[in-house]
Order: sequence, then structure tokens, then C-alpha cells
Amino acid sequence: MTQDRVQPELLPGEVEEPLAGGDVTEGVVRVGDTVRRPASQVSDAVRRVLKHLESARFGGAPRFHGVDARGRDAFDYIDGDVAGRPWPAWVADQGSIASVARLVRAYDDAMVELGVPAWAEGLRLPAPQGIPESIAGAPTFIAHLDITPENVVFREGRAFALIDFDLIRPGTRAEEVVNMLLWWGAWMPESDREDVARRLDPVDTGALIVDAYGLDDAARATLVDLSINGADRSWFTMKSRAETLGGGWRRMWEEGVGDRILRRAQWLRDNHDELARAVGPTV
Repeated sequence: MTQDRVQPELLPGEVEEPLAGGDVTEGVVRVGDTVRRPASQVSDAVRRVLKHLESARFGGAPRFHGVDARGRDAFDYIDGDVAGRPWPAWVADQGSIASVARLVRAYDDAMVELGVPAWAEGLRLPAPQGIPESIAGAPTFIAHLDITPENVVFREGRAFALIDFDLIRPGTRAEEVVNMLLWWGAWMPESDREDVARRLDPVDTGALIVDAYGLDDAARATLVDLSINGADRSWFTMKSRAETLGGGWRRMWEEGVGDRILRRAQWLRDNHDELARAVGPTV
């Protein structure tokens, strides 16, 4: 992809302000009205996705402004509220949660127009030895798939924009909703949730997310099984990333993310039927 806009060196009076919150990417800074991120293997794909969203007039994502003099990608800095750790109370607000689902629906609708172009094939995750086969079916667009509270910008209590597109890959609407159910629906054991999420009812919140997104009945019927399959697969991919990429991936693994994934998979199995009734087909 050509880089038609290149950022200069810092202008007089500009300073770099480190931005915290990422689990993996280091060196992310704010410079004026832009965010600068070190280039990565997915940089070209992220640039293409953001260019497409700009052309589709989707306002809920940063714009890509080129590569700066240090080789870093430059994006809009989107002002607003972003959750840090520990999560603030508003993350568990029902209106906030529903607004995330509506924002993600708008993103997915915009991305469906692009489909899965040939250049996106390289975004597919490698298959570590022993990983279960995916039951998600054929991907239909490039999904975000990292919709954590740290990756959603809020304004006036409502989700305004998605950020951090490093984990984009070909996916389905059901996979996108499963990711929201994990981070916003409290679909995990209560002991593993952030403090503010412990008061959420996974049954009611799950139904809220699926309804606000407007997922069709065929996809709704797959959500719980897809969540279990995703957790089973996630254990292998997280372990592989920790071993091969190190850095933040290794730190998360050493802090017990693998054990949390196993507990989540078992919790989903134990609560399968109740969750399936809550988020299943509407008729």
C-alpha cells in the first residue's frame, strides 16, 4: 500500500506523551492530535481497513495519516473516555454496553462492503499444534475482534469510536458478538471478572448485547457453542504467542491467562443451556 501522507519530525512545542493501557504493544504515544504506533506485521492491513472506513464515512474509527519520520504509523487521537485498569463503574452501565453493540454493528456493516480481499488472508491466525478446528464458518468481512473496554472511546456515556486494530482478521458477525460477550457481557466466572463486572448478570447482559447488535436468529443459535470453541482455541493461540512472540504475550501467560481461559471454557459449558436460552433465536 502506498503511503501518500508522511508526518514530519515533531513541530516546535510538540512533545510525546506515552499512552498506557495496551497489553502487548509498547511505545504508543500521543503527539498533538495524533497517536504514533510502532509499525508491525499488521500495519499495512490496518492502514487499508482505516482507509476503507474513511471512504465508507464510518465515523467511529481513527483516520490513518501516514508514517512519521521515525517509521511509526500516525492516526487521529480521538478525545474521550477510555477505560483503564481497574475498570471504571460506567463500563458496567447497561446503556454504555448497548451503545458498544450498536457501534460494533455499524463497524461490521461498513466492513461487510469490503468483504475479505486477498491481502487479508495473511491476517489469519496460524494454527498451533493440537488446536481444535474452528466452528465459526467462512469469514465474511474483516472483524475487529478485540473489543475490550480499553479499545472503545466513549463520549457522554456512549461508545463513540473503536481503536487498536492490531488483532483484526477475517471473521463473522457471530465471532464479533462472541468477543463482546466476553468483555462486556461478563461471560466468565465471577472470580475472574473485573470488580465492576461482578454485579452484571451474564444472562441479562448477554441478551442486551445480542439484541442491541441485532444479530440474526441463525447466528444467535451458534453463540454459546462458538464461545466454547473460541475459548478452547484461545488457550492454544495464547500459549503459542507467549512462546514465539514473547513480550506482553509471555507476561500475560505467566500471569495466568491460560488458566483463566480454561476456567472460562468450563464456566461456559456449565452454563450452556441458560446462556443459550438468553441469546438464542427470538422465535
